[in-house]
Amino acid sequence: MEIFTTRPSPRLVGGPGALSQLADCVKEIGGSHVLIVTDLGIVSAGHVERATSRLSEAGIEFTVYDATHESPGESDIKAAAEFARGVEVDCIVGLGGGSSMDTAKGCNFLLTNGGAMSDYKGYALARSPMLPFIAVPTTAGTGSECQSYAVISRDGSHEKMACGDPKALAKFAILDPELTESMPQPVAILTALDALAHALETAVCTRRNAFSSAFSREAFLRIASSIEAVLTDSATLEDRGEMLLGAAFSGLAIENSMLGAAHASANPLTARFGLVHGKAVAIMLPHVMRVNDVDPEARDTYDHYGELLTRRGYADLPLIDWVEALLGIADLGSLDEAGVKAAAIPELAGDATKQWTGQFNPRAMTEEGFVLLYKQALESLTPSTT
Repeated sequence: MEIFTTRPSPRLVGGPGALSQLADCVKEIGGSHVLIVTDLGIVSAGHVERATSRLSEAGIEFTVYDATHESPGESDIKAAAEFARGVEVDCIVGLGGGSSMDTAKGCNFLLTNGGAMSDYKGYALARSPMLPFIAVPTTAGTGSECQSYAVISRDGSHEKMACGDPKALAKFAILDPELTESMPQPVAILTALDALAHALETAVCTRRNAFSSAFSREAFLRIASSIEAVLTDSATLEDRGEMLLGAAFSGLAIENSMLGAAHASANPLTARFGLVHGKAVAIMLPHVMRVNDVDPEARDTYDHYGELLTRRGYADLPLIDWVEALLGIADLGSLDEAGVKAAAIPELAGDATKQWTGQFNPRAMTEEGFVLLYKQALESLTPSTT
């Protein structure tokens, strides 16, 4: 057995209607005044009102911060922390997608430890205790609810900074599939593909271990059972629950291992061309998998997962072909259609080599390797169902 050390994980509270347990979770961690970090879309969907009504019924005070933005930057976190300093809260709830949870975590860093988010790039750099945090995802994809990292963009360069600390981990993660029913279909598609990428990258990364691999495999099975229904907008509440739990398990796998070159190559596409994170990761994923397929251990894992697809009746295709078929259903288009041109490849490759996650890809990636990867992706036409 290889040597490994597991990281703590939040207590998971799951199932339809699980949001009703929010007040109990707040009381258990000793909270009396909650800061709810969310965005206007979640307010419009009625989820904030559902959450605050539970808190009101339990006599728990709350303040809502609804100015979260997609892919939050340093200035977004600073604004949230300045808002939080104006109210005396003793716990934080992140209600929304990955951006809301990243903002909540980032706010916690600055509110309790001061400084700027760049001070915490890395792991375990916060010196003072943080406020207890509860994560309530309304999307099924990022797995942020189960991770101690906040992913924050640098202002200006848009570089993704992974700011992690065990004190930033949620005490509870409430997994209520009813909350994901309000997702716009484009969001549901991209978050589902992001969750799939997390399951597949953690399964083969060089930091994988027996513990993380168990979560990667279970995440993959949950996601594989429900992803086609999500992509075709025919998901039942049961499908949404499977996807939500799969995303959370993927988050636990990331927390106890790492990702790989699909995320390393996707982040520069987001920074330089504005591709939504889930779309960028999904487009790059099959190309990275074909690169990794040369590695014997990665190939064994891919073959095993392909066998699982067949055995469970989810698909009768090799794993990589199945992933590409899913992209065809999602109809994401190509990098060329997204405005990415060959002239940008050298800069993209240079950026990709600086991404932390790329260090853990099963096949070592050089700048030249990323150049070839981007060329393959740019020359590829994503299959379309239209």
